[in-house]
Amino acid sequence: MKGLIKNFKAYHPLVWVIIFGTGFARAGSFMSLPFLTIYLANESTLSVGTIGLAVGIGSVSGIFGGFFGGNLSDRFGRKKVLLYTLFVWSLVFIGFGMTTNVLLIIFLNILNGLCRSFFEPTGQALLSDLTSEEKKMRVFSYRYMAINVGAAIGPMLGAYFALKSAGLTFIITGCLYLVYAIALTFALNKFSNELKPAEKKEKVSIGAAVNVLRKDLALGLFVLAGILSFIGYAQYDSNLPLFMKGKIENAAYVYSGLLTINAVVVVLFQPIIAKWSEKKPLLVNMAIGTGLLCVGLIAFSLGIHWSVYVLGIFVFTLGEILIVPSGSLFIDRIAKGDLKGTYFGASNFRMLGMFIGPTFGGALLESLGGEIMFGVIAIITASSLIFYVMGNKAANKQKVKVSEGQNYQQY
Repeated sequence: MKGLIKNFKAYHPLVWVIIFGTGFARAGSFMSLPFLTIYLANESTLSVGTIGLAVGIGSVSGIFGGFFGGNLSDRFGRKKVLLYTLFVWSLVFIGFGMTTNVLLIIFLNILNGLCRSFFEPTGQALLSDLTSEEKKMRVFSYRYMAINVGAAIGPMLGAYFALKSAGLTFIITGCLYLVYAIALTFALNKFSNELKPAEKKEKVSIGAAVNVLRKDLALGLFVLAGILSFIGYAQYDSNLPLFMKGKIENAAYVYSGLLTINAVVVVLFQPIIAKWSEKKPLLVNMAIGTGLLCVGLIAFSLGIHWSVYVLGIFVFTLGEILIVPSGSLFIDRIAKGDLKGTYFGASNFRMLGMFIGPTFGGALLESLGGEIMFGVIAIITASSLIFYVMGNKAANKQKVKVSEGQNYQQY
């Protein structure tokens, strides 16, 4: 218990507020958004295609909105962006629960994607502002663990409330976001003096920020590597259950178990791996994480028994635990000057892989079969390491140039 308290006090109180809040926000989202499709199907006369558009457009706006949200946090401060975003987000969810108008639903889901893309890069930038260099890997790992806890708890709560009223689920989510927004307001006001040095920065216009990012080779290579990694990761919740259906009995129950195992492994192993990985070079963590993702994908292709899928998801999740926090730390280290939030927002473009992955993997699954599909996807995922290495070298060269040849620690 003393060790837990000591570990808690080792970080700024706002760090824990942001970490728990990020998990809280994810729990709220997963409590309601997975049921949006069912809600619209039951409460409206919309076609399947229109429902798909209304639901999917939020993710698209989130990919492209992160850059603007991150830049706004650099220009006007983390506090303003976080609080305004949360208050708007709460109204968005309440709005979901009060309408079935398709145009309004699409508008609200665009706002939902934007709110998430504003909140998360800004939260990561604030975590970086408040944390010393040697503790950042662990902090980003704690954040990722909180996200997974929220993703595990949210659907269970959503299923419970959805049985009573789907609309009520959205309204409850909106109220929870409002409570968090109020709590965060008090917390940020309490430590406002400590935030001033981090927020008092030269305002960088969006045009100037775009120009910096366009010239940053390390960022471009990292985003490309991330897209390739996410193409592999996307198979887990898109084409894997389709493949399993034709391979084993009770595939739906087994896949549900895999989802649970994924969440449990993240919660149990994240602290251990975070402590181990913070002592290793960042590129080593990315290489090991990428290798584990590929081994997991190959295991899925060989799945002729449920136990093989369990082994595959265990290895796959270990790779996920290494890759995601390492990505956040990489962005933190290459971010230039007053553009940390902008860089975290720009890293959202990696999520394009989550769109490419299901479509491309699905086409391979249908035409060549799952065994070949997972093999090809594993090769694509493995190729991301080439660009991680190139990005690491580019970052090193950029750092040397900035420091005018002074020594520094390798990424």
